[in-house]
Amino acid sequence: MAFKNYVFDGTKKFVIAKASTDETSLCKDRKDAEAKLLKNCEEIDKLQEKLYAEKKEGVIFLFQAMDAAGKDGTIRAVLSALSPHGVHEVAFKAPSSEELAHDYLWRVASKTPAKGEIAIFNRSHYEDVLIGKVRELYRSQANARRIDLDQVIVNRYDDIRNFEEYLYRNNVRTVKIFLHVSKDEQARRFLSRIEEPEKNWKFSGSDYEERAYWDAYQEAFESAINATSTKHCPWYVIPADHKWYMRYVVSEIILATLKEMDPRFPEVTEERLATFEGYKEEILKELGKEGKEAKKTKEAKESKASKDSKEGKKSKAGKDSKKTKDSKSSKKAK
Repeated sequence: MAFKNYVFDGTKKFVIAKASTDETSLCKDRKDAEAKLLKNCEEIDKLQEKLYAEKKEGVIFLFQAMDAAGKDGTIRAVLSALSPHGVHEVAFKAPSSEELAHDYLWRVASKTPAKGEIAIFNRSHYEDVLIGKVRELYRSQANARRIDLDQVIVNRYDDIRNFEEYLYRNNVRTVKIFLHVSKDEQARRFLSRIEEPEKNWKFSGSDYEERAYWDAYQEAFESAINATSTKHCPWYVIPADHKWYMRYVVSEIILATLKEMDPRFPEVTEERLATFEGYKEEILKELGKEGKEAKKTKEAKESKASKDSKEGKKSKAGKDSKKTKDSKSSKKAK
């Protein structure tokens, strides 16, 4: 696994200050990364088709990051080529009044994929232990008197681990990807959103205001990743300062996940195959003249293939006979 250094599955501690945001060790350069990304996307597309056909397992690809890390662009670059059948994206924003009236996992549980489907979570239930923790949003929400507000975040870590393990035991994997961008690179991207007219729509004053909480968010990500990294539902921490590299690595993770899932097209039984000939004859009748011509063409191809096969066998037999004669002649000469 080329990206093993980016994997956190509970066997080692994640220290965000030591995690690189700008290294590009898995590629020679941008051109190399883009070529590999294209190849990976083609393989991902084929595997997704099998996943949808087999309908035995679902998967969530979950993206979390600081603002301007590149979630939207990465999702477009890596997953937009997939068939819309069996793939859906959910962008989790600030919870609505209806969502706040339920438990915090309620809005997420209803968006989990069915067997054979892929769900892309642009942000997720982790918002409740990220911004929810940093801004202590749970303190202003309605809670029963028995709830210990000082234990809310710790309890949510437990809830999330149990929720993801429950999904895993019920045929749904959760692949968690943290796009790790540096504070300086975020500033540069904010600046480009201000200076370039076509990017103005991306900039929000509230995004900039959240920078004041940068250190608190870094601690929140570190704590959440350490508390919820497990063997079945690991975190992948990807350097995000170079978008071309980040997108390539994400494609490697998604491809590796689908390969491990090993989806296959369903096998067609002999009994079902036996019914195909009858359907075929009925369809040819419906097509009339066109169907007859198609049937003749098929029969002609089969006849030619049979003839070629017989001639091939004769030719091989002739060559074998010649080899035998030549061998005998050689022995006599000796």
